[in-house]
Amino acid sequence: MRVVKLMNGVAGRSARVLAGLALIAGGIAAGGGSMVLALIGVVPLAAGAAGACLAAPLVRAPLRAR
Repeated sequence: MRVVKLMNGVAGRSARVLAGLALIAGGIAAGGGSMVLALIGVVPLAAGAAGACLAAPLVRAPLRAR
């Protein structure tokens, strides 16, 4: 539950956005089949930008911070 609270906060949102950007940049830089990383990177980027923690429902916490 602590992790979900952290991830729903500003630090968690920032971490998800940065992780998404890193995956996208890594996938584009590596090219070829690694472009899948760029596509996967869109998920944490979008979740962080929207303020949603996709793991929260697994521990019965709200999807979005309040």
